[in-house]
Amino acid sequence: MAYVIALAGKGGTGKTTIAALTIRYLIEKRKKAILAVDADSNSCLNEALGVPVHATIGKLREESLATVRSGAERPGGMSMEQLFDYQVQQAIIEAKGFDLLVMGRPEGPGCYCAANNIIRKYTDLLSDKYPYVVIDNEAGMEHLSRRTTHKVNLILIVSDPTQKGISTAKRINNLIDELALEIDRRVLIINRASDEEFAKLKEGVKGLNFEIVNSMPEDKNIFQFDLTGKPVFELSSDSVAVKSLFGLLDYIKIP
Repeated sequence: MAYVIALAGKGGTGKTTIAALTIRYLIEKRKKAILAVDADSNSCLNEALGVPVHATIGKLREESLATVRSGAERPGGMSMEQLFDYQVQQAIIEAKGFDLLVMGRPEGPGCYCAANNIIRKYTDLLSDKYPYVVIDNEAGMEHLSRRTTHKVNLILIVSDPTQKGISTAKRINNLIDELALEIDRRVLIINRASDEEFAKLKEGVKGLNFEIVNSMPEDKNIFQFDLTGKPVFELSSDSVAVKSLFGLLDYIKIP
């Protein structure tokens, strides 16, 4: 089975940037196949990684349903499930060092359950083929109740240096306990925090069952990359964000 790393946190914390750099860390340090899963309906992990998306789970499901409803002939007499299985395999984006599966928007306004169930099914099925799976979850907490995956080895909960970010991180932590989710290790990253901000905010999470509470300083290179549309995956090895996150992941000792 794969070692599964999930990322969670409120929007705007830099969660997706940290997901992309975590994938880069595994490529450089572990040199094994990785499945990256963008489980956010507002898909942007591919932009952080610098790869184009040609298909999403949400779009494929719509197309499969349309085929069935129209009565159109399916290739080789496939059932809808067989057709969809085939399409999902074709939708996996192959890149250098990792493959990417993107949820995308669901089939109807406000309805994410079906797309999430599909993501969970294929994440579980594909985890047998990859030593590592990295899941960039949707911002907020609802994805936890949808259980995007059955078991997580490490969750990186990302906050910005605000009370709102820390409150969301606390609620995510509490929800993990309330739902009795299978998550082995919990790490809180307070992103873009000064030493003074980190010291103050760290006090607010004392007594919670985070194995590690760590800060990441602001990296102005990320803003420049966003401004010009360059993927953060290509940040210099000397950049503050890369050195800080790689140091944390070294300390965590991912097997």
